[in-house]
Amino acid sequence: MSSLPASAVVLQVLPSLVTGGVERSTVEIAQAVAEAGGTALVASAGGQLVSQIERAGGIHVTLPLNTKSPLGIWHNGRALEALVRERTVSLIHARSRAPGWSAWLAGQRTGVPLVTTYHGTYSEALPFKRRYNSVMARGCIVIVASRFIADLVASRHGVDPARIRVIPRGVDPAVFDPAAVSAGRIAKLAAQWRLPQGVRTVVLPGRLTAWKGHAVLLDAIARLGRPEVMCVLVGSHQGRHRYAEGLRRQAVRLGIGERVRLVGPCEDMPAALALSDVVVHASTQAEAFGRVVIEAQAMGRSVIAADLGGPVETVRPGETGWRVAPNDPVALARAIGVALDMDPAERAALGARARASVPTVRAMQDATLEVYRAVLAQVR
Repeated sequence: MSSLPASAVVLQVLPSLVTGGVERSTVEIAQAVAEAGGTALVASAGGQLVSQIERAGGIHVTLPLNTKSPLGIWHNGRALEALVRERTVSLIHARSRAPGWSAWLAGQRTGVPLVTTYHGTYSEALPFKRRYNSVMARGCIVIVASRFIADLVASRHGVDPARIRVIPRGVDPAVFDPAAVSAGRIAKLAAQWRLPQGVRTVVLPGRLTAWKGHAVLLDAIARLGRPEVMCVLVGSHQGRHRYAEGLRRQAVRLGIGERVRLVGPCEDMPAALALSDVVVHASTQAEAFGRVVIEAQAMGRSVIAADLGGPVETVRPGETGWRVAPNDPVALARAIGVALDMDPAERAALGARARASVPTVRAMQDATLEVYRAVLAQVR
């Protein structure tokens, strides 16, 4: 990893450090900045990942950046301005919209350059939502995780493509390594999930929210008609108790209640993926990237992804996985059957190709540091 100027102070700004891809990327970039010789600051409302920021060599500053109220955003702008001046911040990197506006205000008042990461597709269903979203396109450089989002940012906000950098999210191939996951870790998880001996497992990792396509997968499992197949939904309900209960009722109604597990969040995702025969991404709305897809590919798993958004760029049909039309349980059931029935040698070859194709955390860190260096060079 190349270095940053010793005086470089990079401030990342996001709502909180609870869980999720944005938060994990923040930790990874804080580590990269610290290892490159800079000072890594992170401002958020806090959460369990604060300790990871600190272990990575970063410094966390607690501010109520999870507020969306206009007055709160203004106050946070003042607080970030004070932080920028106190810590002699060189560059601000905003990762979410409400704190992004606060970061933009701080940057305008201090003259410190702003980099943004446009993390999602961001709904525009409500009035003025495009303007609210637009702060994520106001960075002097706008980082996106896929060509899909690059095109969206350019068309929706009129951003010059020269200001957009496509930097895919990455996985740590040492952590997501099938050879590094012991049989004991897998057996422990199988016991926690109450999986009978000899079953085949189809796993969907992702928080419990309707657009992740859990209902589509349950319908597909019922249509598959294979009693040896268990379906495991891995992810937090994040307070959506009624949605989780609705999935359980759907499974019972479809006659697969005994073969469906809602196991909540998992702290050992490499083992969860190693336990999977097939990993499914069934989102019904386009995702900016789809990190669970590349994590499953890094583990050499058979991956089936919805044919929209970021996963289109990471799953090559028949080579590194399969893509199916979104919200199509018939097509999904057919693809699951094909994946389960593959010859073991063919499955292993597909898994090896998938693992070799995934972007790494190190590549993501290096590309982001290169953005920082380019921006800092312009303001000297």
